[in-house]
Amino acid sequence: MRRSQRGSLERRLEELERENRWLRDQLQRALQENARLKQENERLRRQLEEALRVARRQAAPHSRGAPKADPKRPGRKAGEGYGPHRCRPVPRRVDERIRVPLPPRCGHCQGPVEWEEVASQYQEEIVRRTLVRRFEVEVGRCRHCGRRVQGRHPLQTSDALGAAQVQLGPEALTLAAQLNKQMGLSLGHTAAVLKLGFGLQVSRAGICRALARMADKAEPTYRELVRAARASLVNGVDETGWRVEGRLQWMWVAVSQEVTVYRVLPGRGFAEAALLLGAEYSGWVVHDGLRCYYGFQQAFHQSCVAHLLRRCRELAQVVPAGAARFPLQVGTLLEQALALRDRYGQGQISLHGLWTAAGRLESRLDGLLARPYRSASHRRLAAHLRHEQPHLLTFLRCPGLEATNNAAERALRGVVIARKVWGGNRTWNGARTHEILASVLRTCRQRGQDAFTRFVGLLRSPGAKLLDLVPAVRSP
Repeated sequence: MRRSQRGSLERRLEELERENRWLRDQLQRALQENARLKQENERLRRQLEEALRVARRQAAPHSRGAPKADPKRPGRKAGEGYGPHRCRPVPRRVDERIRVPLPPRCGHCQGPVEWEEVASQYQEEIVRRTLVRRFEVEVGRCRHCGRRVQGRHPLQTSDALGAAQVQLGPEALTLAAQLNKQMGLSLGHTAAVLKLGFGLQVSRAGICRALARMADKAEPTYRELVRAARASLVNGVDETGWRVEGRLQWMWVAVSQEVTVYRVLPGRGFAEAALLLGAEYSGWVVHDGLRCYYGFQQAFHQSCVAHLLRRCRELAQVVPAGAARFPLQVGTLLEQALALRDRYGQGQISLHGLWTAAGRLESRLDGLLARPYRSASHRRLAAHLRHEQPHLLTFLRCPGLEATNNAAERALRGVVIARKVWGGNRTWNGARTHEILASVLRTCRQRGQDAFTRFVGLLRSPGAKLLDLVPAVRSP
């Protein structure tokens, strides 16, 4: 080979080696960039999933996503399904009668008017009036032991005299408790309602101290409500954040068929859940799948289907279209389980048919969870479903059991509203007052009983007494 050709080949080899090194460097940089972009994509996807969950959790029940492009008109629709027209019923009691005479002349043509009949119109009104009672309390001393003795009238709520001689009446206090503990108004707004509606001047601190005294009298009833919840066959449980002394604590709730119990506790683990229901609780626990609830080893569990449905829908929104198949399949299976429950409730299928169909759904879920998944979000969902699988379709095996913990979530809505309005409690004594009064008020509402008359009677009693709210305690 000629020397010139050999030199040309060597130069060409050197160029190819340089080009090869440059391509290898480019490939290495591309691989590193690809890995970085994958990590960034996964990080942003996790942030999006968390943002969707947080936005839904903090905005519920007010936000329902983007408005519909063509929403339906509000109100009932005309046609056969409209139903009967309703109006306010005629009051059974009339406190004031007012005669409305005919005008002497027609307002249209100024002609004379001839009487025909008397028609009735009713007006239900509130009266802005504050009733002030002055109790002339006779005070004496026992001739035998020398102790001080004073009289007490059935309308009194306290024996305090001197600096505490001016007090709020039981009906005003009961209204304040319902506004603050049940409807979520702050103490300032509660005081404003009492002033605007009834002309009653009261401070926030005065309401706070009075509610604490009310909670002292209601504490025996609260303790019995806790006992009744621990003896209930089924409890829906949930928890949400709550501030005490400016620090994050947790408001727990247990909702059974007959009672609702709140408890403010410093943690979110099994130790706190056991303080609510008792560590040895052996009934049914319907919850959102939080791991601490599985510490009730003697209990039976139903994991909330609605939470999993929502998680599947949110995951299907953030993954690519081709990767949405798995969460959509799981969501479809859960919707079919709920439809199956409804069909059994309507008498369309027998109990044997319900159990047979439930077995088919469980087999399909086994098949979905047996597959390997490449996406990290899919693997997390599959791992969560494997953990919840024994407790996911229990409501089909035990007809009548709730498939969701919506009852507990509804019980926490007022708490969430109160947290947004006034944040929580400044002291643990205030937290105790809140959990006691909220439990009694919510149980009254749940059982269709008048909380107003019961609290008025409680405040007028000389000491604490047990309200007629507590059901007979039975072992689950």
